[in-house]
Amino acid sequence: MSLRARITSPEEQGGRGEDGHMVASYRAKLLEEIDLAEMSALAAAERRARLERVLGHIISREGPVLSTTERAQLIRRVVDEALGLGILEPLLEDASITEIMVNGPDAIFVERAGRVEQLPIRFASHDQLMQTIERIVSTVNRRVDETNPMVDARLPSGERVNVIIPPLSLTGPILTIRRFPRSFTLHELIGFGSLDEPMLYLLAGLVQAKFNVIVSGATGTGKTTLLNALSGLIPETERIITIEDSAELQLQQSHVIRLESRPPNVEGNGRITIRDLVRNSLRMRPDRIVVGEVRGGESLDMLQAMSTGHDGSLATVHANSAEDALMRLQTLASMSDVEIPFVALHDQINSAVDVIVQLTRFADGTRRVTEIALLDSHGGEPYRLATIARFNARPLAADGRIHGVFEYHPLPRRTADRLYMAGQPIPQAFGVARTLDELTTRETR
Repeated sequence: MSLRARITSPEEQGGRGEDGHMVASYRAKLLEEIDLAEMSALAAAERRARLERVLGHIISREGPVLSTTERAQLIRRVVDEALGLGILEPLLEDASITEIMVNGPDAIFVERAGRVEQLPIRFASHDQLMQTIERIVSTVNRRVDETNPMVDARLPSGERVNVIIPPLSLTGPILTIRRFPRSFTLHELIGFGSLDEPMLYLLAGLVQAKFNVIVSGATGTGKTTLLNALSGLIPETERIITIEDSAELQLQQSHVIRLESRPPNVEGNGRITIRDLVRNSLRMRPDRIVVGEVRGGESLDMLQAMSTGHDGSLATVHANSAEDALMRLQTLASMSDVEIPFVALHDQINSAVDVIVQLTRFADGTRRVTEIALLDSHGGEPYRLATIARFNARPLAADGRIHGVFEYHPLPRRTADRLYMAGQPIPQAFGVARTLDELTTRETR
């Protein structure tokens, strides 16, 4: 997009009413005074600084008389509309906001601390919102129009963006921007109440002993955050390959290869799927494979990798419980282009999956590990899950928070032996079951 197109538009971009006219007027005056060729040669930060300086001179020369705060706000609004994303710019700079949801020009919602709230701001028109959307998707060389009404992309700054426009959306253009916080350690997650120390030491042992771990939960429960924290427990000496739709994981080890899928181009060619990347990763001599999310036929390749020597792999899946996670994996694996009977897929999951860590987002916005379950079945047996940790939540309290306690159960002997052989201690809170009767197990088919 040309610099002139970025600064001018058929639809003036200010808000409604007098403020909107003032923003539009000053943007026009700004355009008259700047040298577009010179501006195009500047870096983004220098370009913004130059525009702010020129606009400051214009306001000083022509008025109106404004307080220091009003003057700064006017300059910010005009430059945001000219170069940035207008009314969304302050939201993107607010570190407390994790999600921005634009439901048409008149409804803007954000998520803060796990709670969704509507903001008293709006786009001036449908056209202004569309121009903002087009500006966003153009930064990743994508386009959105009636022939391509859905876009899912990652911005260079790391945010995940989803766009869907009419005719698919009946409420106008919809824009969702998901921001990812910095990576957190498991100790920091303890501070948030997501888990506690015994669970941390158990998870650390399971990861370092190369158990295959599936992190399960609904949308927005913190699966990627936990996966990133668990990945930090992988020894520095191992070769790790991460595979994601939108690169969000931030591993700190030195030997990490990051792979990201690619959508088709505007002609519909060149698509590289998660499945393609999982298959290719097996030829790259990985010690660990970390899949950001399995959502299709790649789950079969992932399961086969887990059960044929690539122990210690990690992945996430969308599911509402540990049982649902198993059934979801089985269904996703059946979506591959290889026709495998459900019975064979069942055997594959029993062979591949060791641990399911279930996450839940509660009504007060908190995200917690609500269950750690071991898959303690073999071959064609029904899935048998042994719960070794659980969060027992209490009803919503008067302070608007949900409190509860973590409880622990003995580990199956087979799991304890495997931890012992890997040199990993068993946290005292758990212990080891001496008989099957001591295990908290349940079967599912």
